[in-house]
Amino acid sequence: MPKVTVHGQEIPCRGILFDKDGTLLDFMPMWGAWATVLIGLLDDHLTALGKEPIGHRKESLGLFSDQTGKITGYDKAGPIAMGTEEEVTALLAWHLYTAGIPWNEATVLVRRYNKSAMQKLEQDRRAVPLPGLTGFLQDCHKSGMKLAVVTSDTVKETKKHLDWMDLSHYFPVIVGRDRVSKGKPDPEMALLAMQEMGLTPKQCIVIGDSNGDMVMGKQAGALCTIGIAPDGDGQQYLLDANLIIRGYHELSV
Repeated sequence: MPKVTVHGQEIPCRGILFDKDGTLLDFMPMWGAWATVLIGLLDDHLTALGKEPIGHRKESLGLFSDQTGKITGYDKAGPIAMGTEEEVTALLAWHLYTAGIPWNEATVLVRRYNKSAMQKLEQDRRAVPLPGLTGFLQDCHKSGMKLAVVTSDTVKETKKHLDWMDLSHYFPVIVGRDRVSKGKPDPEMALLAMQEMGLTPKQCIVIGDSNGDMVMGKQAGALCTIGIAPDGDGQQYLLDANLIIRGYHELSV
């Protein structure tokens, strides 16, 4: 049986379930750029109406910015990191509503400008694998390890992002929010992936960058949950992780 070694600890397993954003791809190059475009469009609209922009309230979206207003990071336990597209849309629409825009108009505006921001992503294709990921996936493939993606994004978008990074061939199983009735941290997503991999929970480990991933894996009965915290601050938010790493250089197969 293949083994994943973490900090000198060997974990015999046959499958790995990966989160996507912040786990497979580097979050900020893509989603930081998306948020910058989307919030900029919304702020331009509000300014044209003589209303206060929402850009200075980025923290309520789980985004951090510097003194110039440039987005520099995100809250690993926040809505941008863990929420679905529908949840983020509702949150942005709420900001417009509090600025005096009727709710129905607010949701239409957010969806319209989100479409423009997503088109910009399509043009730039900023999806970048986390350092060391590709080599780790190659080793997993050689060992016969089965791999899956479990994400709050849709299957279509996930496949697209994997294609941009040339990683699609590693993941025959993809479970997105559009394939389940309950998203993370509910275990439904992980259990479906395990079923399609032909494996039991005790043959699988879960790797993710949020505690939602850890709780999902734990409730699904996974053998082990591994949290990725490149900033080294994972103890603060990966509360249900069995193990915490800074990057894939700490893993071997």
